[in-house]
Amino acid sequence: MSATPNPQRRSEKSRQAILAAAIGLCTEKGYGGVTVEAIAARAGVSKKTIYRWWTSKGAVLMEAVGQGTDTHAPFPDTGDLVADMYTQMTGAVRQLTTPPFGPAYIGILSELHHDEELTRAVHEKFINPRFNAAVERLRSAQRQGALSEDADLELAVELLYGPLYYRVVLRKPMYTPDRMAELVGHVLRTLDCRP
Repeated sequence: MSATPNPQRRSEKSRQAILAAAIGLCTEKGYGGVTVEAIAARAGVSKKTIYRWWTSKGAVLMEAVGQGTDTHAPFPDTGDLVADMYTQMTGAVRQLTTPPFGPAYIGILSELHHDEELTRAVHEKFINPRFNAAVERLRSAQRQGALSEDADLELAVELLYGPLYYRVVLRKPMYTPDRMAELVGHVLRTLDCRP
């Protein structure tokens, strides 16, 4: 006796096929080469199916990136703030620059000036959780006496991560490990980082 097909299972199978197709196309053709039509063709679904779940290719890719990366991983807290920030930032660089998710995320960032809904979703899913985690790691260092009590922690996060996004957006070569260490050390010294 055959079981009745489960529509939820079919929907999830289609959703996963769409996400895989979007990431695969982005890896092969770059973000600009991805279209909803191409995603639908590769996933074996209709465009209507995609638009039922997402508003744009950016929204599809954002979900694919979110599914493939851990946006809520805690910052390391070994007691050595400089080493911990270096470890976390080099991990962020790997995520920004390594296929398949890095190119997709960079492509998504390019859409933020044109898509308010996508902008809100990216901030909610990626940017705000990581920003808040970075501030909390600096706050922990502040409580331990490793940073000045009056250090502006939110500005510090922008000073640390701003140069990374600057290099990504302007397509400049990413920092070498030594240069990344210099960046982290320089910013933390401006905050009166104490040994």
